[in-house]
Amino acid sequence: MVRLKIEEGEYLFKLEDVLKAKKISINKLMRDTNTDFKVLKRMMTGELVRFDIFVVARLCDYLNCTITDIIEYVQIEK
Repeated sequence: MVRLKIEEGEYLFKLEDVLKAKKISINKLMRDTNTDFKVLKRMMTGELVRFDIFVVARLCDYLNCTITDIIEYVQIEK
């Protein structure tokens, strides 16, 4: 899981964990979902600038998971 602090919280990027648990390679995911490798890699490393809701929906459908299984925003306690 990759953590990225933003504002008053942090994003948790968990796509790599989901892929490992389901034993799916990034290359298979890329081919099966017709998603650009760079987009998937950015989702795994937390280097995203914005989310494409169509890509997230495609990944959730393919992986049979929810958005929070892939990306989550958590507020940091003060």
